[in-house]
Amino acid sequence: MSGLSGARTCSSAGEVSDLKSPLGAKLREPLTEARFQQIFGGAEQEPDLLAEPRWSRRCTLWRRRARACSAPEAWRLLLARLPPLRWLPHYRWRAWLLGDAVAGVTVGVVHVPQGMAFALLTSVPPVFGLYTSFFPVLLYTLLGTGRHLSTGTFAVLSLMTGSAVERLVPEPLGGNLSGIEMEQLDAQRVGAAAALAFGSGALMLGMFALQLGVLSTFLSEPVVKALTSGAALHVLVSQLPSLLGLPLPRQIGCFALFKTLAAVLTALPRSSPAELTISALSLALLVPVKELNVRFRDKLPTPIPGEIVMVLLASVLCFTSSLDTRYNVQIVGLLPGGFPQPLLPNLAELPRILADSLPIALVTFAVSVSLASIYADKYNYTVDSNQELLAHGVSNLISSLFSCFPNSATLATTSLLVDAGGNTQLAGLFSCIVVLSVLLWLGPFFYYLPKAVLACINISSMRQMFFQMQELPQLWRISRVDFAVWMVTWVAVVTLSVDLGLAIGVVFSMMTVVCRTQRVRCLALGLAEGTELYRPLRDSHKLLQVPGLCILSYPTPLYFGTRGQFRRILEWHLGLRGGKETPKTDGPPNAVAEPVRVVVLDCSGVTFVDAAGAREVVQLASRCRDAGIHLLLAQCNASVLGTLTQAGLLDRVTPEQLFVSVQDAAAHALERLELTGPKTCTVWV
Repeated sequence: MSGLSGARTCSSAGEVSDLKSPLGAKLREPLTEARFQQIFGGAEQEPDLLAEPRWSRRCTLWRRRARACSAPEAWRLLLARLPPLRWLPHYRWRAWLLGDAVAGVTVGVVHVPQGMAFALLTSVPPVFGLYTSFFPVLLYTLLGTGRHLSTGTFAVLSLMTGSAVERLVPEPLGGNLSGIEMEQLDAQRVGAAAALAFGSGALMLGMFALQLGVLSTFLSEPVVKALTSGAALHVLVSQLPSLLGLPLPRQIGCFALFKTLAAVLTALPRSSPAELTISALSLALLVPVKELNVRFRDKLPTPIPGEIVMVLLASVLCFTSSLDTRYNVQIVGLLPGGFPQPLLPNLAELPRILADSLPIALVTFAVSVSLASIYADKYNYTVDSNQELLAHGVSNLISSLFSCFPNSATLATTSLLVDAGGNTQLAGLFSCIVVLSVLLWLGPFFYYLPKAVLACINISSMRQMFFQMQELPQLWRISRVDFAVWMVTWVAVVTLSVDLGLAIGVVFSMMTVVCRTQRVRCLALGLAEGTELYRPLRDSHKLLQVPGLCILSYPTPLYFGTRGQFRRILEWHLGLRGGKETPKTDGPPNAVAEPVRVVVLDCSGVTFVDAAGAREVVQLASRCRDAGIHLLLAQCNASVLGTLTQAGLLDRVTPEQLFVSVQDAAAHALERLELTGPKTCTVWV
């Protein structure tokens, strides 16, 4: 209820005039929605379409658009779907070509060892990581809108894919497989990984057809960062057997991280001294080089390729010392030259892998779009989220025909591409040339590469993801809710699994949004003297309020989850609730309630209304009419107003009670109060 005491009452004409027209002059009459439409008109619609049913109207519009398709429209569509047709004619060859070439070669050099390392994380032979570093990069160059985005193998996706592959194609319990049996097992796992890429690509293409690029907003930044940080810990633990030379089976499912740690600690006495030494020396080189590249990125002409240097040194050392035969060090072996024959994945397996393909598709899309958006904002261009769905969908689907596993944008190589001076997607072509040269000619040089070195490359590439935890103190200061989302997602990813952690993080993030809509306060507004501005009464003691007039702002959507809160708040303010409860006021503590004769409901913060919320507003209008309270609605958007009208609001109120702004509604309310009561105003003191 909105009466005030502890305020002085004034009845002079000047002060009443100030309430009605704060600037001392009446500029125009109050505008209702109907009057506004009469003066300025509404949205133009063709008369013949208005008489048709809605479904028939949409069909008619689609047929007209289909007939309107012409050569210019087809060219515009082609430009939208093939971004190089837009940026290549404006390419600044002298200024950008050298930077793109250097950046592309640098990223390609990193793609070679990193692709092989992530292939082992995916539980497939190393050469398939090279395929995944070639085909998807080439396809994204043709279809992607992220100029600075580097795609290919990504540790988080490799981890998720590897867990699914191990579950779909488990290693026989007996172990000690022969060479032929191992080849058959690898072939089955490659087929399962390719099927996962096919399924995730098909899902992203379906999302593109439905224009669901907006789904990227549901994977908030805390969820994505917690997911990648938690997955980095999974990668670290999963590589411990390779670092120590322990032939342990891969743990999958919930609590896999702790199961792996327990297995490693149990088998630690059987670790290989040779592979442990190789791992220690590799990390001793890779970690400082990574740190130097970060600290001196502005001074170095191009980042130091620590991975390729380590690969070459380890290969030479293993070859000259015969580590593979003398100490049984696991090596990469022969990399087949050329490309695999195109092969359609086994479609009968798609129902089995659908549950795994969905989280992979979501992570691919979320990481890629968020990473592309960061650099698009930095370099002042736009990224089309729906086109990104098409690019990554086609990239995964077509590359799966060449035995590639799921791929996406990568954090490390994208940062490397930008630091090396990349400007456009053309850098991807130079990266493909480097990988192609390895596939065609340089593959035999990696025969003696120890797999322990690839495990070290996996771990060192997680540096950027681990350091995301440094942002937690700042996140705590900015938003405790986002901090809670980050922690819940991270704990779920670490303790359970990556896909379950993602689901829990998204659900918890959405629940925080719902809970915050439940905690929104309805604010009573007052007029700032000498202006036309209405502000919450609790924010200032100098705001004006008229006895009998209650102006309320409800700044949240009105739907089934908030309808009860909306009813209770309005009953509290308007005195419609029975019983002896004494409500608080926004004024002084000794304020005495006065009856409300006119209430203005500011709907500018109500972004949408569902059927339940609309019925609640209609019931409120009926209760106000029965209680003798004149209800005015202000600043309803067209969607909200349409829903309220369909729910029967105009059967309870007249069009003259719907206003275009709070100022118009308040001016009308003051005129009404002048006709029914004394010309007084109250001022906070």
